[in-house]
Amino acid sequence: MSGDANPRPAGEGTTSRARLDRGRGALGPALELVHTGRAPTRSVLTAELGVTRATAGAVAAELEALGLIRVDARPGAAAGSQGRPSHRLELAEEGPVALAAQVHADGFRAALVGLGGRIVATTPSCEAVDADPAKVLGAAMDAGADLLRRTGRRCVGAGLAVPSAVTEPEGLALNPLHLAWPVGAPVREVFAERVRAAGISGPAFVGNDVNLAALAEHRHGAGRGARDLLCVATGHRGVGGALVLDGRLHTGSSGLALEVGHLTVNPEGGPCHCGGRGCLDVEADPLALLTTAGREPGPEGSLLHQANELIREEYGDPVVRTAAEALIDRLGLGLAGLVNILNPDRIILGGLHRTLLDADPDRLRAVVADRSLWGRSGGVPILACTLDHNSLVGAAELAWQPVLDDPLGALSAA
Repeated sequence: MSGDANPRPAGEGTTSRARLDRGRGALGPALELVHTGRAPTRSVLTAELGVTRATAGAVAAELEALGLIRVDARPGAAAGSQGRPSHRLELAEEGPVALAAQVHADGFRAALVGLGGRIVATTPSCEAVDADPAKVLGAAMDAGADLLRRTGRRCVGAGLAVPSAVTEPEGLALNPLHLAWPVGAPVREVFAERVRAAGISGPAFVGNDVNLAALAEHRHGAGRGARDLLCVATGHRGVGGALVLDGRLHTGSSGLALEVGHLTVNPEGGPCHCGGRGCLDVEADPLALLTTAGREPGPEGSLLHQANELIREEYGDPVVRTAAEALIDRLGLGLAGLVNILNPDRIILGGLHRTLLDADPDRLRAVVADRSLWGRSGGVPILACTLDHNSLVGAAELAWQPVLDDPLGALSAA
């Protein structure tokens, strides 16, 4: 007779181990579903993962044990609903964070970003950018480390957004035109060194600011649900673009795809840094609006802030309106060309372009429809970006990705 008072049926141990293995393999996909808001309940998680309720329950419990989500086992039923309500899945409010930093022509900022793209804390924007990348990134990481100390949060890694094409896999900033950084600055290497020097654990990642804005908006903002998403945005200077194809950020063979700022939209326009003339980069950015409106850039506030405020506060001025319409027409021409080439199912606009869309959405959509091959057969939805600090959120997404890929392994190694 066995010494076990409650012997297991034959094969039960093997079945339990198999369920556990399946559950652990589903941890990453499950976390991503909750992270992006696509699995608000355990029943939805079960359906999305294609597993049994028992496996989904085990997965949710494991993610909760890791401090990543919270399972509400007693949710209130909606009025008029029938049946037992499913367990709600929420992101843990006091869970780990990623440290994100963004550098632009008018300053830099650091932030702590939790799962779900939620900004937990930010530093004030610094308005000085040194010509030495190491000094800027060192200051940003010191500020971020201070945020971590003050909040007591666990950090999974760090991400950086820069206004430059970033080569893959080397991590070189090829065109940091408005930062006075050297061409080809090894920003990934420098950033990783500054992260370690600040005492921050976890891996370090670097990406182009508009690419990261698109990534954030696709997961948490105006791009959610789009399969092929085109994002075009002004930074504090210049114009950038990004593309999400079939749900994944498209950066090309070496990280340099979608340099949309160098599309010619005004052949008689001003010279561009690339050697051409009339590119979007110099015809549809904040400085272009101020110049076209006959306004001298002021000493206070960023060019982006000044341009946005000009439209919001003085759009009734005929000179300002005419300048804004000129930029809308140039932007629309560029977007139409991109629609013809890429055939996206949605376009989102950020920075000054979002403000231009808000000021005269019908004009912009009409220009795109008139100049694109497919515009007359329904058109492509053009929406404003919705996330505040979306490049910061996107930088954090880079740092969160290893956790989304393998929650148990990434958090065990951190």
